[in-house]
Amino acid sequence: MRPLSLDIPKPLFPIAGRPMIWHHIQALSKVDGMHEVLLIGFYEDAVMAPFVREASRDFPNLAIRYMREYTSLGTAGGLYHFRDAILKGNPNQIFVIHADICFSYPLEEMQQFHENHRGVGTIMGVKVPRESATKYGCIVTNQQTHQALHYVEKPDSYISDTINGGVYLFDKSIFDEIKNAMDARVKRIQEDPLSQGLTDSDDEDQLRLEQDVLAPLASEKKLYVFMTPGYWRQIKSAGSAVPANGLVLGSYKATNPMLLRQRSPTISAKSRAERQRSGPTIVEPCFIDETAEVDSNAKIGPNVSIGAGVKIGYGCRVKEALVLDGAVLEKNSCAMYAIISEGCKLGAWSRVEGTSTSADDKLSIAILAKEVTVKNEISVRSCIVLPNKTLTRSTANEVLL
Repeated sequence: MRPLSLDIPKPLFPIAGRPMIWHHIQALSKVDGMHEVLLIGFYEDAVMAPFVREASRDFPNLAIRYMREYTSLGTAGGLYHFRDAILKGNPNQIFVIHADICFSYPLEEMQQFHENHRGVGTIMGVKVPRESATKYGCIVTNQQTHQALHYVEKPDSYISDTINGGVYLFDKSIFDEIKNAMDARVKRIQEDPLSQGLTDSDDEDQLRLEQDVLAPLASEKKLYVFMTPGYWRQIKSAGSAVPANGLVLGSYKATNPMLLRQRSPTISAKSRAERQRSGPTIVEPCFIDETAEVDSNAKIGPNVSIGAGVKIGYGCRVKEALVLDGAVLEKNSCAMYAIISEGCKLGAWSRVEGTSTSADDKLSIAILAKEVTVKNEISVRSCIVLPNKTLTRSTANEVLL
């Protein structure tokens, strides 16, 4: 996610007007019987504390806590390290969701599917094009029983177009399976450290959920696959936040109609009467923070999120873009297929523009990191710009350090 993650922790990056993991918590709050959400990560407590307080106010039916890893434990090692905290409430089942994905959140349907088969775990499967399948964890599935037969993380050659969506539902017996995997891994390392690519100094608790736990569960016929009926996308690179933003905004009509309509921005008009009869052109879906100022002659959307305190001037065009808190777009400037970070300023008649969001190339989306200034009449096309720069010449297809 660099350069965006230089200033904003990746899980807190705003997608559709809310931090990435806020959407996860909202979906979990709707699951019957859900009582507690634990966030596990490497960030300092002070970084996550404001979000935890805000989320606790938004979802009073959930106990939300942040659990910090002080050393790298691996995706399964982290779960096992905090097993006492996780099991304290005596849960029967545990959802595990990676932060860096957006999807349609069919959690209740997934829970019902899990109840019907009663294996140790259910993994959310996603269909992808055959040519891109090897970029992910691939699952070979029994089409009749939906049982996982084989799991390989990022195989060298094609084995399946069903991939791991990064959402799991486990019985609490998963901790026994993690312990078995940990013991087996420790034994292998002790017998032949070089075969594992490890040295004696490596932490034996660094256990990977996908390779070290899911693969054995699949081979032992204890894992089932729930195919997601809706959208799904990873948010691995900075540019991928733009199409993810569009997908989530597109779901707001059903999931968050109040957020979709949360836009009473100050309209830059000279008189009250003019304000009543005119306003910016909005092409749905869009999220516009109520503290933003949008000129009545601007055109916004589709798939646009505008943060707090943003100022958008006369004649501006914003499309397929995220404009973060405090950014300023002066008259007749343009931001399309772009991310404009906090405190950025686009001068009059300037353009910050990427290309179609269908590409995964990092340079296909134009990205301005925090407090970048683009001078008047300057064009920035498909560039990544690091923080605190002032651009005085037009440029294209570059990473500007």
